[in-house]
Amino acid sequence: MTVALPAVVSVREAGGTFSSDLRGVRVVWRRELIRFSRDRTRMVTSLIQPVLFLFILGTGLSTIARSTAGVSFKTFMFPGIIGMTVLFTAVFSAMSIVWDREFGFLREMLVAPVKRWSIVLGKCFGGMTVATIQGVIFLCLAGAVGVPYQPVMLVELVGEMALMAFALTGFGILLASRIQQMQSFQVVVQFFVMPMFFLSGAMFPLSGLPSWLTALTKIDPLTYAVDPLREAVFSHLKVSPAALRALDPGVSWNGWRLPVPLELGIVAVMATVLLGAAMVAFSRTE
Repeated sequence: MTVALPAVVSVREAGGTFSSDLRGVRVVWRRELIRFSRDRTRMVTSLIQPVLFLFILGTGLSTIARSTAGVSFKTFMFPGIIGMTVLFTAVFSAMSIVWDREFGFLREMLVAPVKRWSIVLGKCFGGMTVATIQGVIFLCLAGAVGVPYQPVMLVELVGEMALMAFALTGFGILLASRIQQMQSFQVVVQFFVMPMFFLSGAMFPLSGLPSWLTALTKIDPLTYAVDPLREAVFSHLKVSPAALRALDPGVSWNGWRLPVPLELGIVAVMATVLLGAAMVAFSRTE
């Protein structure tokens, strides 16, 4: 009497292939989205600060800002507050690395049979997606500040937000890869983020500034991400040439105003450099 032997199941060793690394990117990206979707408190509270800045601070400043050429100051602030929403969401999304390190989960990720660059890339895509979603939600308030819901403008803003979010997430990961405690991460991030935000022109026009302040705004990398957002909004508003000169002067180098494609190219280069630096720093994480 013969007994049929079961078929031998082939076994494939995990890792070692590019497809495995891409799967690692997808898994880390999905994990970031799942964490974001389950944290309803984070979703709501991360939108409260931009709303307060726009409607309370914007209304208060509009009472003393008399040179807006008939344009509501909240309309002027709207692109800058979009940048603020993306900035804080993207940078602080890297806090999950510090959290995972404190609770030991990062060690399990580092011993996974995938390259470490795939973990960094997945984190960047996850932070970019979360920050862009937050920015899209904030776009729903455009009509409340006199900004039209133009489809072309909305598509431009979403694309620019995604590029900005990718670069800022890489910056956050670069910081988080060398920080051991969450409290330290928050302090260090605030040290970098707040000057970047206030010097980017999000809260005030870049025209008529003192020379020292103008120089600081030009070396602020966030300036080249906020200005395309404002350009996209003001290009779809019916405002006078005087209002455009006062509120949307753009970024100039020696009197030459940088075109938006060049500004976005600068942001893309910064994103590439920050991503590479984050990969190098993360590869040394123990």
